[in-house]
Amino acid sequence: MIRSSVLPNGVRILTETMPQVRSVTIGIWADVGSSAEPAERRGISHLVEHMLFKGTDRRSARRIAEEMDGIGGNLNAFTDKESTCYYAHVMDRHVPIAIDILGDMFLHSRFDADDLRKEQQVVLEEIKMYDDSPDEMIHDLFTRTMWRGSQLGEPTIGYEETVSAIDRTMLRSWMSVRYAPQTVLVTAAGNLDHDDIAARVVHAFEGFTGSATSPAAERPRLTPAVSITHKDTEQAYVMLGMGGLSLRDDDRYALSVLDTVLGGGMSSRLFQEVREKRGLAYSVYSFQQGYREAGLFGVYAGCSPERVQECVDVIAEELDAAAGSLTDAEVALAREHLKGNLTLALESTSSRMMRLGRNELVYARQISTDELEERIDAIDRTAVERTAQSLLDPAARGLCVLGPIEPGSIRFGKTQAA
Repeated sequence: MIRSSVLPNGVRILTETMPQVRSVTIGIWADVGSSAEPAERRGISHLVEHMLFKGTDRRSARRIAEEMDGIGGNLNAFTDKESTCYYAHVMDRHVPIAIDILGDMFLHSRFDADDLRKEQQVVLEEIKMYDDSPDEMIHDLFTRTMWRGSQLGEPTIGYEETVSAIDRTMLRSWMSVRYAPQTVLVTAAGNLDHDDIAARVVHAFEGFTGSATSPAAERPRLTPAVSITHKDTEQAYVMLGMGGLSLRDDDRYALSVLDTVLGGGMSSRLFQEVREKRGLAYSVYSFQQGYREAGLFGVYAGCSPERVQECVDVIAEELDAAAGSLTDAEVALAREHLKGNLTLALESTSSRMMRLGRNELVYARQISTDELEERIDAIDRTAVERTAQSLLDPAARGLCVLGPIEPGSIRFGKTQAA
C-alpha cells in the first residue's frame, strides 16, 4: 500500500493508502534540524518553523488558521535535531485545501519584520515555559551533560540571546541554503490516491528550485559527568544514563527490548522496584534518544528531595543487575509489548505519515511492519544481555539532578555529585 514517486524538480513523494479510514495526514519534511546550526544561530530552524505560520502573499496568519478551522483540520509542525516537518490532518475530501495551504506556507511565507519581532517574543516565552517545566528541563540538561560541546547536545529551541539576534535576512538565507528539492520530502497516509496527491503536490510546488545537500549526521563524543542544578521545586528530578545506540545500529532492536524490560511499562523492573515496592516516585521510566549516528539511553524519575540518594542507588542497582539476571519470560513479554505498541500506532494516519518520513530520511528505505516484527521476534535473552553488558557500564554513566539539592550531597559511583 506504499507508493513513491519523484517530481520533475526532484521532490520525493511517499504515500500509504489506508482505505479503512476517512482522514489523511500530509507532511512536508525538510532534512535539516537544530544539529546543523552554527552556535550563533542556535534556534534558527525552530524560528523558521514558527514564521511559516505567519502569513503568505495569499493568506494572512489569521486566514491560514480560519481555513483549517473551517474544515475541522489540524495544522502543526515540529523541529527536532535532525529534521523539520510541517503537517496537516484533515478529512479525505479536504486534501486539496490542505496541500494548497501547506505548499503556500512552505514556499511563499513573507517573513514580515513586524511578525518576526512578535514571533521572537513568542519563542522567548516558549523558552521560559520550558524553564518552568523541570521535567522538560532535565532532559535538555542530561543531553548537554552527556554530549558537551556537540551540536546534538544543544537545545533545539535555542537561547534567548541567539533567537533575539536572528533577522529576516538570516531566516531567508537559512531556508535557501537548507530547503531545496533534494532535501525535501512529502509524505501522506490515509484514504488517498497516490497519483492525485502527486499531481496536487506538483502544482503546489511549482517553481520550487534550488540546490542543497543534507547535513552530515553528527557523532558526538560521550562526556558522562555528574551535574546538580539547584531549583526551588517540590520534587527533585533525576536522570541517570549512558551512551545508547544510533537509529541505524542493528542492535537497536535488542536495546528496545532491554528498554521495555527495565522501564517500559507498569510491569517493568524500574516501575515495580522504584514505585510499587518502595514508593519512591510517581513517574519512573527508561528511555532512548536515538539519532542517525548517535544515541543515549537513560532512566528518569521524579522523587522527594530527601529521597534522591535512595532513588539514584536503586536505579543504579537495577542497571547493574540487568546484564546478568534477565529471564526468558521477561524478554518474551517485552517483545509482545513492543509489537502491540507498533500495531496500535499503525491505526493512526499521523503515525504512518511520520513513519514514512523518518524511514526515508534515516534509512533511505521503508521498513515494513512484517520486517519489524521479525526483527523483534528474533531477539532472545542472550542478545538482550549482550546489549546490556555493552551499554550499562557503571564507568560510562552520567547523572543529572534538578531540584532543591545542594551540590556535593549525592554520591554516585565513586564520586560525590558536584
